[in-house]
Amino acid sequence: MVRDDHAPSLSSLLSITKAQARERRRACVFAYMERETMKIRLEPVTVASRAAVERLETAPGQEGFVESVAECLAEADRRRCWRPVGVYDGDALIGFAMYGFFWEYLPFGRLWLDRLLIDRRFQGRGYGRAALAALLERLEREYHKKRIYLSVVEANRPAAALYESFGFRFTGERDTHGERVMCLRTR
Repeated sequence: MVRDDHAPSLSSLLSITKAQARERRRACVFAYMERETMKIRLEPVTVASRAAVERLETAPGQEGFVESVAECLAEADRRRCWRPVGVYDGDALIGFAMYGFFWEYLPFGRLWLDRLLIDRRFQGRGYGRAALAALLERLEREYHKKRIYLSVVEANRPAAALYESFGFRFTGERDTHGERVMCLRTR
C-alpha cells in the first residue's frame, strides 16, 4: 500500500457530524426497504451459472471502473481466498460481487469487498445500494471482522458516494493498482 498525501486524518475519519450520522441511518433504512421489495440474494458462482455471470456488463463509460467478470473469475480460480457471487433479484441475475479475506496484511489480515458490479440493464434502480447492504450483512456474518476494506477508482465518484453513505471512509492508502482504499468500521 502507498500513502495518499491528500488523506484525511484518523480523527476526521472517526468523527462525523449529527447530520452525517442521520444521513447514514437514512441510507441504511432505505437500503433495508429496497432489499425487502427487491428480494436480493447472493449465490456462489457455479459451473452452471458461470456463463450467465460472465455476460454481465458495465454501462458505457464505466469500463475502467471494474474488471470484467471473466477477469474476476479467472483471478478467483487462481487465488482461492476470493468468493465470487452472483447478485440476484428473485431469479433474475442482476450483478456480480467478489470478496475475500487476506492474511498477507499482518498482523490481523484484511477482509476485502473487492468487486461490485450491477449489470448495465439494471443500473439506476437502487440495486447497487441493496446489493451493498446484502454484501455487508453477509461479510459481517461470515467473518466477524471489525473492518471491511474496498478500493475505488478515483473517477468513479458515484461508487465512492455510495460507499460513503454506508460509512466507508478513505484511509489514505492506495492499492497496487493506484485505487483509493476505503474502510468501514463495523463495530
